[in-house]
Amino acid sequence: MTRVRDWQYYDVVVSICSTCLRKVEGKLVFQDGNVLLMKRCPRHGSETVLIADDVEYWRRARERFLKPAEMPQRFQTPVRFGCPYDCGLCADHEQHACLAVVELTDHCNLACPVCYASSGPHRQGFRSVETIERMLDAVVAAEGEPDVVQLSGGEPTLHPEFFRILDAAKERPIRHLMVNTNGLRIARDPDFAERLVPYAAGFELYLQFDSFEREALVELRGADLRDVRRRAVERLNELGLSTTLVVTVKRGANDHELGRIVDWALEQPCVRGVTFQPVQVAGRCDGFDPAKDRLTLTEVRRRLLEQTQVFQPADVLPVPCHPDCIAMAYALKTDEGALPLTGLVDPELLLQAGRNTIAYERDDELRKRLFQVLSLGNSADDTPARLRDLLCCLPQVELPNGIGYERLFRVVILQFLDAHSFDVRSVKKACVQVVHPADGRLIPMDTYNLFYRDELEQTVLSELRAELTEQDA
Repeated sequence: MTRVRDWQYYDVVVSICSTCLRKVEGKLVFQDGNVLLMKRCPRHGSETVLIADDVEYWRRARERFLKPAEMPQRFQTPVRFGCPYDCGLCADHEQHACLAVVELTDHCNLACPVCYASSGPHRQGFRSVETIERMLDAVVAAEGEPDVVQLSGGEPTLHPEFFRILDAAKERPIRHLMVNTNGLRIARDPDFAERLVPYAAGFELYLQFDSFEREALVELRGADLRDVRRRAVERLNELGLSTTLVVTVKRGANDHELGRIVDWALEQPCVRGVTFQPVQVAGRCDGFDPAKDRLTLTEVRRRLLEQTQVFQPADVLPVPCHPDCIAMAYALKTDEGALPLTGLVDPELLLQAGRNTIAYERDDELRKRLFQVLSLGNSADDTPARLRDLLCCLPQVELPNGIGYERLFRVVILQFLDAHSFDVRSVKKACVQVVHPADGRLIPMDTYNLFYRDELEQTVLSELRAELTEQDA
């Protein structure tokens, strides 16, 4: 009698044990429409982790949405212990920083139960302007002209030299500057918000906005912030400051609101898009059960498509720089409503954008309109770059005269790997990177929160490195 597995084996994977963080071998399998990671640690036993609930989308992202790696101007650390123990970036990494995060402080006026940075009122330190300038210079040295730099924290708007830091960032060749904020100071301090207006060109607020419901906000943020978030958006509408709403998504808390948030965001003049980030199991995860509360990118994508009529499956596509962990959709705000754009682009054009010319010969009127929206001129030579920007981490796609950036709307699903879902193959493509305050290393967010934040490098990581050194000896 033939014995048959009740799953389909797909590939071997190098992961880490979610308990001791040592590298372990695992395998990816398909079972009942899901992608599962099965791994075993000799010390802590076996573990099965849901990676995706949509095999077709996951395979398409992994197998089709690939393009040559875009490297930084320079690497910063040698390859010695192997991924993920050499971050900074090491020469084995496969992607530059599409978005570099510069953290100004660990201090915050909230103590969110799901904060991967463990920030809060109890952490009082602010990094000096000189340190922050060195961090900005490290990004410029690595990237030349960084695509996006995000000033973050903690709560960056609490820094006593906040506007001096904005000036320093604006003096550098950064294409797009973001400030990651919980919105409390914007909602409560009109003078502070108005001082942001002169920075508006190439500038955007990345505004925490998780839910319309009290219970979800208390669960995620420890406070009922409904009025604060409403007032913050109203003020940003009045001031005309570009804003992205960022939603931390937790299963059973606010995953039923994704479509409602998108539909509401489309009505707000200041809002350029919504980013959904499933909770990363790192830092402070009060009451978070990874086996029950984790959400994958495909689960968030499915809920989004079920809850709003704006986008169809063909509109929400993997981002080629890191297709496992980022999906994106674009729409154009029109007088008649939102016109989805991404699904009108042949994905092959995005993957072949390095070629000099691409013929765009479709007759469909919507495709013609899309070409007109994305092309800066009449030259077909510009087409690859415009289409490439459509599915990139860049928050700003250049548009022709008469159609301003305020008409463009994007939805991003951004999933950070954690100790449960960790895949060395995937983390090598990570393009959201944190600048280490001590020495300016650029470290993927996925590994920074597991091995490099605060004292982790001197404790957890140094122990792992010592073991590897002893094994080599």
